[in-house]
Amino acid sequence: MPAVGGIGPGTGKEYPGNLTPYVLVTCIVAAMGGLIFGYDIGISGGVTTMTPFLQKFFPSVWRKKEADKTKNQYCQYDSQTLTMFTSSLYLAALLASLVASTVTRKLGRKLSMLFGGLLFFAGALINGFAKAVWMLIVGRILLGFGVGFANQSVPLYLSEMAPYRYRGALNIGFQLSITVGILIANVLNYFFNKIEGGWGWRLSLGGAMVPALIITVGSLILPDTPNSMIERGQTEEAKAKLKRIRGVDDVDEEFRDLVAASDASKLVEHPWGNLLQRKYRPHLTMAILIPFFQQLTGINVIMFYAPVLFNTIGFKDDAALMSAVITGAVNVGATLVSIYGVDKWGRRFLFLEGGVQMLICQAVVAACIGARFGTNGDPGDLPKWYAVVVVLFICIYVAGFAWSWGPLGWLVPSEIFPLEIRSAAQSINVSVNMLFTFAVAQVFLTMLCHLKFGLFLFFAFFVLIMSIFVYFFLPETKGIPIEEMNRVWKTHWYWSRFVEDLDYPNGGMEMSKGGQGPKNV
Repeated sequence: MPAVGGIGPGTGKEYPGNLTPYVLVTCIVAAMGGLIFGYDIGISGGVTTMTPFLQKFFPSVWRKKEADKTKNQYCQYDSQTLTMFTSSLYLAALLASLVASTVTRKLGRKLSMLFGGLLFFAGALINGFAKAVWMLIVGRILLGFGVGFANQSVPLYLSEMAPYRYRGALNIGFQLSITVGILIANVLNYFFNKIEGGWGWRLSLGGAMVPALIITVGSLILPDTPNSMIERGQTEEAKAKLKRIRGVDDVDEEFRDLVAASDASKLVEHPWGNLLQRKYRPHLTMAILIPFFQQLTGINVIMFYAPVLFNTIGFKDDAALMSAVITGAVNVGATLVSIYGVDKWGRRFLFLEGGVQMLICQAVVAACIGARFGTNGDPGDLPKWYAVVVVLFICIYVAGFAWSWGPLGWLVPSEIFPLEIRSAAQSINVSVNMLFTFAVAQVFLTMLCHLKFGLFLFFAFFVLIMSIFVYFFLPETKGIPIEEMNRVWKTHWYWSRFVEDLDYPNGGMEMSKGGQGPKNV
């Protein structure tokens, strides 16, 4: 299987360097920034099925679910206030990521992570002690600010710190910690829901202080990346840091390229406006479409609302939370597959295989739910085998996402941007991600009520579109040094028309002649 725009044998730049224990530990600690995002995704969906929580804050939803004994399972959770509780975080994260761009560029990746941890901690504290809906919403907004800063800085930090040969695997540590956060949250929800007295939801929401402390303390002990230090004028310290990170003294070539990239970035006065230049058209397209497509796989719907969804399919509260634990465990396991394979099999292979897998599973789940629930949402008595089939295919779907669009949706954008637009482009990436996470979260329960089982076909359609997009327009980025990445566009069958040789006068690399056309998968 020829690589699309990979480094040919004996060609291109291959910087010396090893995967040192220092870098490994540093990247593991930094990747913990994903825990806060994952924990929140897992907790919010579970808490919204807990009866004491609904009785206290959303009594109308509880009455609709319990007192009315409505037979239309599709519509029992349809409440704009309830979805605003879940999705307000993502709107706040969108706004924070725009501010985080400036902080990340001018003050470094570390400080952006620190802000993320502190804001998330404050939000968790308010939510744990919440007495009214407005306290929940304020807490969620602070959590969102924390997520915005962390999601902006952590993927950049990992991509800059990792040796290029291992960049994929180390960067996916961020997605792994998101999945671990989801799993931990699902397990805690299951046990906290059993606490007598109905106050377990406070532990679930307040527990977010723990991952917040991990990223806060981690950001204080982590070193800054050489790229960031050079960008802020600390040239000598950056060279010493690069030697320590790579574990070799011969870092002159890589260091020269980092300095050249930094010098080029300093000529850019307005990185946001710069993004609109023709030569950055491929980067801007990826910064917008990859996170857009990632959300329209439907994964956050499954993860946020897994307990609600399983409850709707006919599981009782406890069983629904347990099913969410199962999908959470699958998510973690499949992400480990991605860590193993991303630098062996390449990004495109994982994107395309995961897309086919998700498409098939969504069609099967839609057929299963449609066959039993019809359009009136009244399934009658559900046999156990039916529930097992639905959970099985949802798990296969989650696995397909977790080794493709999940980790690669964060990895690919963080590795393709040149330094002069990196912070601004990553902000657009996070903002688009959060905007569509917000939109999907806000309308999901209403869409479930109106589209019914067709909701899964709606997401399946977008999975088909995004797989076609990857097949034709996404070049392979496996094994290419981050500061040399611009050459993949020059040899691409479509993007080469936007990128001229003169655009990148400093260095470059001879790409393999494997071609960039759609025939290379």
